[in-house]
Amino acid sequence: MSTELACVYASLILADDDVAITPEKISTILKAAGVEFEPYWPGLFAKALESCDIKDLITKIGSGAGAAPAAAAPAAGGAADAPAAKKEEKKEEPEEEEDDDMGFGLFD
Repeated sequence: MSTELACVYASLILADDDVAITPEKISTILKAAGVEFEPYWPGLFAKALESCDIKDLITKIGSGAGAAPAAAAPAAGGAADAPAAKKEEKKEEPEEEEDDDMGFGLFD
């Protein structure tokens, strides 16, 4: 098992138990599991995950969370941005039609 994967599992165990993710706790789990690791790995993972809510990341991974900020932006901008977006969509449609009509067919 790679050290990175072992640190991920240790972090998931700590998050599942609602325990703060610290380098010492990750090291303790890795030692108990008999994983050989460089001493800097637990610190890197703890530092990277200190501002993250791991449970939130896991539960929203398949729910389209990436599209949520884009969908929230027009709501924050107000109704003035909505007509501009519709105009842009209308401009894109003729470009697609031009690409379709090249003067020859697939079976000519």
